[in-house]
This record gives sequence, C-alpha cells and structure tokens, in this order.
Amino acid sequence: MPPIPDVLSIPLVRQGVESVSRDTHTLRSVTGKALATVHEAPPLLTRLTTKAMRAVPEPDPDELATVLAEAGRIFATETIEGQTPDGYCHQQALAAGVPVGVPRRTLDRLKHELGLLPQVVGAQRPAGTAPGHPARWVRRGSVLGVVAPSNHPATHLGWLKAVALGYGVAVRPGARDPITPLRLVRALLRAGLPAGLLSLLPGPHAAADTLVAAADLALVYGSESTVARLRGDSRVLVHGPGRSKILVDAPLDDGLLDHLVAEIAEDGGVRCTNTSVVLTSGDHHALAAALAERLAALPVRTVTDPDAALPARPVKEALALRQALVVAAEGAPELTEPYYGGEPTPLVDGDAAVLRPAVVCVDRSDHPGLRTELPFPCVWVAPWRAADGIGPLRDSLVVTLLGTDPSLAHEALHTPSIRTVVHGRVSGWWRDPYLPHEGYAGQFLREVRGYVVQGGENS
Repeated sequence: MPPIPDVLSIPLVRQGVESVSRDTHTLRSVTGKALATVHEAPPLLTRLTTKAMRAVPEPDPDELATVLAEAGRIFATETIEGQTPDGYCHQQALAAGVPVGVPRRTLDRLKHELGLLPQVVGAQRPAGTAPGHPARWVRRGSVLGVVAPSNHPATHLGWLKAVALGYGVAVRPGARDPITPLRLVRALLRAGLPAGLLSLLPGPHAAADTLVAAADLALVYGSESTVARLRGDSRVLVHGPGRSKILVDAPLDDGLLDHLVAEIAEDGGVRCTNTSVVLTSGDHHALAAALAERLAALPVRTVTDPDAALPARPVKEALALRQALVVAAEGAPELTEPYYGGEPTPLVDGDAAVLRPAVVCVDRSDHPGLRTELPFPCVWVAPWRAADGIGPLRDSLVVTLLGTDPSLAHEALHTPSIRTVVHGRVSGWWRDPYLPHEGYAGQFLREVRGYVVQGGENS
C-alpha cells in the first residue's frame, strides 16, 4: 500500500488555467487526517467564468474524438502533476470513503468509455437530423454547469458526454471528491481540449446555486430535497436518489442469492444503481435472513486495503447514517446486527468507521422505509403479491425482474417513474456505455431545429 500522501492542493481551474484563492477549506480523509487544501471560487468569479466560456467557439467534432480518446489514456495510465494512477486511487478512496477497487476499476472504465463517447452520443442523434434531412441537432446552450457528486468516480461520465456534445463545462466538484474531476480536467487539457472549454470551481453549497444560475444549462446530482426544489426547471437536469429495486418471483437458490448480493453490494453499494429494495412473492423473512448472512460475510477493511468491499466515513457521520436507518425502520428488525456483536460502526484505521451492510425486513410493500436510500449496502426486504402489481416498483431508477411474467416487464417499461428495466439475471448491465441514465444526455443538451437551404441542399 502506498504511504498516506502529503496534503494536496486542489486549485481553481478557470478556462484551463489553475489558480489559488483566499477562500479555502481542508478536505479530510475518512480517518480524519488532512488530505487536501481546496481552493474555492467566490460567486463573482463563477459568474465571470461562465460568461467568458460562452465566447469560446464550439469545437470540431472530429478533433474532439481524438482528444477524448487520448484523455482517457492519460487519465488511466499517466502521472499527472505528480499524481500516479495508483496515487490517485489511494487518495480518492481516502477522500470519498469508497473501497480502493472502485477508483481502480474506474480508471479502465473511463479509458474505454472516453474513447467511445463520440459514438455513444452520436447514437442519441434523432434520425431526422441526419445529412439530407431538413433539420439539425444543435446545442441548447454553450456552457453546462455541473454540481457533481462524490458517491462514485464514474458518475463524471455524465458531464464528459457534454464535452463530447460540444459544450463548455464548469464543474463544482462534490465535497468529498474534488480529486477525480481535477484529474479528468488535467487529462483533457493535456490531451488538447481547448482550454476555454473547461473550468473547475470548488465551493460550498451556495456556490452550487450560483453556478446553476450562471450557466446556460445545469446537471445537478442531489438529494430528494434538491430534486424537489429544481423539478420543473427546463434548464436543469437533476439526478437524485436511485431507489433501485429487484422483484424476486422465483425459488431461492445459491445463484440467485449471489446475484442479489452483487446487485446490492458491488462497488461498496455506493452507486445509485445498487439495489436498495428487494420484493419477493416468496418467504420474505427467509430471503432477508439469507441476504443478511451473505452480506455480513463481506470483509471489514480500511478503504485502501485491496480486499476492501465496504465504504467508510468518519465515526460521527457513520453513526448519524446508522441512526437515520433506525428512524426509517420504525422498529423493523435489522438482521445483520447479530453478526457484528451489535456494533453499529466497526472501526478501522484509527477514526474511520466502516459502513457495514444492513438488511431490514418489513412486512408490507408500502412501508415508508422503502424510500430510504443510504450510501452503503443497505437493503429493505418486503413481501409482494401479484395483486400489488407495479405499484411497489414505481419511483425507481432501475427495476430488475427475476422470474416474473414478461407482461410485468412490459408494464414496468411503460411506467414513467421507472427509468430502466432489467428482465432476468444480467450481471454488470450498468456497464453498457450506450444505456441511458435517466434518459440520454443528448435529449437534454441538444434539440432539433429546422434548417432549409435554397436549392434543397441539406447535407
């Protein structure tokens, strides 16, 4: 394991130029030690930066394709400003509190997907805008403001798609992970992306509101309250809680249980596509007990251990998350607790607390706890009957149907509040770069406009 790094400096990046600020804060690792000094952008600078970015011409698509592929290679393999790929993974894990395997896998994933991005966003183009048709697919604006999350480094593929669609992008990084977007910005600039198209503007929550107001369009990752506040604003695309669900309408076997555990806990359970609710037509008590036994077998390790499988937080934050679970459960049993001797947050590496798995067994599919999503392997198990139909599956980023009638999959696909339907045991389905995430980026960032040329020349 590499040594714990010296305190990093996370600069402002204004149109490709790095600078420092009088406003700073200390980013602490999950162990409580100082990890980085983060320089913050004052509101006026954010507004001036987005205004200046609008003057940058839209980049050439063919040049973008080359730049993106090279940026993916640089991000995954090169030392950038003294930060090796292994050093990045170590620092990111300590900052965000995710198992170090998550950023390590993200290196390869981003290398692969950055090379594919032009084809991925090109596949989103409406057929009526192809050459020879009297329509064009054009940007709705020129600058996208991004309020980024910290849960998983691969979420940054969201704004990288905007770069592939010709946007200038200004990112306000997540509070726990400014490290990933900084490495991406540096990789893109080194690969040759025009400097005027990229800015990194760290700051507090108020800075996020400033960026959303200043940019032409905004991509915001946030909580349920954030979604509620911004819902209906056509300028803002909001990605909120996933509340991904699995419906089991088949006999239990080892293969099915292995699949459920992977969907719940892979990548530390920090993705919005990780399952947080399992409904079953069978014995929900037996299913919950079996899941608790398997999830409790996941190793409790510091996040920088190669075998780490669970996320971690500082003790105070970990205890607060556990208390939130207790409140949401409303007295329903949490079945992994006996495997840990009643310890709510096992300690490792000094003051870091591992967010151990939780399995809550409830006796009805409308229990309010099923709307609770927490940043670790936490799953609610409840009964489902055919008479319940699609109702308990609504409001989900992903619904996976195991053993159900195909007609239910059809109904789920046509339910507006369900964004993705997986029918059957499809491992790693979420890795498909062509799969829409709450819709295609191109649906939000571009629009179709008519274009008619004298003489009928519409190429």
